[in-house]
Order: sequence, then C-alpha cells, then structure tokens
Amino acid sequence: MDKTLIVTNDFPPRPGGIQAFLHSMALRLDPSQVVVYASTWKRGREGAEATARFDAEQPFTVVRDRTTMLLPTPRVTRRAVALLREHDCRSVWFGAAAPLGLMAPALRSAGARRLVATTHGHEAGWAQLPVARGLLRRIGEGTDTVTYLGEYTRSRIARALTPEAAARMAQLPPGVDEKTFHPGSGGDAVRERLGLTERPVVVCVSRLVRRKGQDTLVRALPRVLEEVPDAVLLIVGGGPYRADLEKLAAETGVADSVRFTGPVPWEELPAHYGAGDVFAMPCRTRRGGLDVEGLGIVYLEASATGLPVVSGDSGGAPDAVLDGETGYVVRGGEPGEAAERIVTLLQDPVLRARMGERGRAWVEERWRWDLLAEKLRALL
Repeated sequence: MDKTLIVTNDFPPRPGGIQAFLHSMALRLDPSQVVVYASTWKRGREGAEATARFDAEQPFTVVRDRTTMLLPTPRVTRRAVALLREHDCRSVWFGAAAPLGLMAPALRSAGARRLVATTHGHEAGWAQLPVARGLLRRIGEGTDTVTYLGEYTRSRIARALTPEAAARMAQLPPGVDEKTFHPGSGGDAVRERLGLTERPVVVCVSRLVRRKGQDTLVRALPRVLEEVPDAVLLIVGGGPYRADLEKLAAETGVADSVRFTGPVPWEELPAHYGAGDVFAMPCRTRRGGLDVEGLGIVYLEASATGLPVVSGDSGGAPDAVLDGETGYVVRGGEPGEAAERIVTLLQDPVLRARMGERGRAWVEERWRWDLLAEKLRALL
C-alpha cells in the first residue's frame, strides 16, 4: 500500500460512528504508511488536552487543523497538499466524501496516485438536492473510487455520479470487533448493577435522537408489558432527545419499566449490549428522506454479542439484518409492529438463541474489521 494521507473532519477523540470507523480502519493499516489530517475536536484547554493525549497514543502521525470543522477551503486544501508532499504520500483517503472529496483535483495535481472517498448516510441525502448532487458528481469525477455502506446508499449515491464513476464504486462498510463484542461480554454485571437480574431486557444502544426510534420503543412498551409484565426497556446512550423520551415514558405510564443509562464509555458498551435479551432500534426516515440511517452498525454489534435484533426500515439499516434469520425488520415509527416482534422474541428463548447464533456467525463471516481493512488496503 502506498503511504496514505487520511483527510477527515471525523476522528477521535470526537465521539461518533464515523470517527470510530475511521480510527478502527487506520489502526489496521501499517502505521508507518499512515498520516492523518483531522480537525480539532473542540476548543478550550480540556479539549486540547484530551486531543493531545489521544494523538500521542496513536501509532501513526496525526496532524490537527486549527478549525473544529474541516472544510475544503483554499487554506485547508493548501495544508493538505503540503502534508501530502512533506510525508511523501501517494494515496489519499477522504474519511467522508462530502464535502472533503472536493479537494481531490488539487491533491492529484500534487502527486496523489490513488484517491478514495468514503460515503456514509448523509451523502445519500445530498444526492437528492440539486446543488449537493452536483458536488457529489464532482467528487466522483475527481476520485478513483467512491465507497458505499450498503445497497441502499449505493443506489442513491450512484444516481448523482457519472456512469463511469458509478461503475467504480466499491463497498466499504464499518466492521465489528468480534473479540470485543461477544456473548459473555459482562452483561450479567450490568444487569445486577441496574437491578435487572431475572427480568427480560430489551436494550437499545444509540445516540438519543428522533431518527433512532427510541420513542417507538416507549410507545410499544405497554403492548409488550401486556404479554411480558416484567419486561424492561434499557436505553443506553445520551443525546438531545432524552428529556422528550422521559416525558413520553411518564405520559405513557411505563416510566417504571424504562431505564436510561446516559452516555456510556466505549469500553463498557459490549457489556451493555450483553445486558439485553433482545436488541431493538426501530429507526425511521425523516425530513423527506434527508435524515436516514446509513447502515446501523449497532445491529451488527448486537449480533456479534449473540442477540436477536429488531431493526427499523430506514435507509440502509436493513442491510445490517438478515430478516427472519438474525432478527426482524419493522416499519419505523410503527409501535405495533415493534411490539409484536419484541414479544415474539421475549417469549421464545429457542428462537432468540438461534437468531443470536446466526447473527454471530454472520458477523464472523462478513463484518470483521480485518476483512474490511484488507478491502481498504486494496483500494489504496
């Protein structure tokens, strides 16, 4: 693999799924062949110290821009070109194609031989807007490969590209560390700490925002409790929607059967998945298709932990579920459908075990980080 410059606005210690994806991939490349050019996480002493500690721990070089939002401005483009030349990089990986991929022509002129632009969920939204669609087309023309998460994102992004650029697209989804997410990851300890021992647990691990569908789970809970009276909904994560969810749980009369953990450190997430009997996140599409789920790595992490999953039908979420094998896909925003599938799983331990085992095997077959990192090395 040529020495590679990774250009990204999304990199730890800033939290998030794209950040974890890029970092996990970078760690699986030859560190002597990687240079990361990233934005600063946040201004202020605390943010600067956290970023400095994180960067010092990495096996590769990390260069931070002074801005907290890396955009393809003339100044940022000049800095990227300078880094490409200073470190003798011949490949470039744009951590998010839009909008950073617009720098591709300048970097190619500076000596880059391979340019790869990775798309996530938001580019599928861009493809529906005239101006943004034109920018995606330019990114496709300027790079060698535009990657996609799954069939949903591929089909929508391809419409914005030239036929030649669309033909060069390659799948590069995030992966799962099957050694970290596995059955027996510490769920019993979490149950005991939260007072949930011996109770059927539906767990949802995600940022608390409307698209994810935690409100659908709260609305589904009365129906679930009719059939499984001691069931509890464990909502793991933080976000701006928490107050609304707490209010909804009180109004629905299920507050005593809902537990909110708040934000959980990454290293504790496997145990929180393991605290559940069923994983559910019935995500839905919002804003006329502009706010969609790109893939839903949480479903795969849950599968690796041995849980059956209940997914919403937003965007590429169904790409992370084998419907009827590793779990079920329901219409987002439909509490009745979610409740029906959750009850079925809670009442049938044999079915739960079978789906959990199939999900674990599927992750090992297709979604392991080492397999996906090899794909990235080939693209670069």
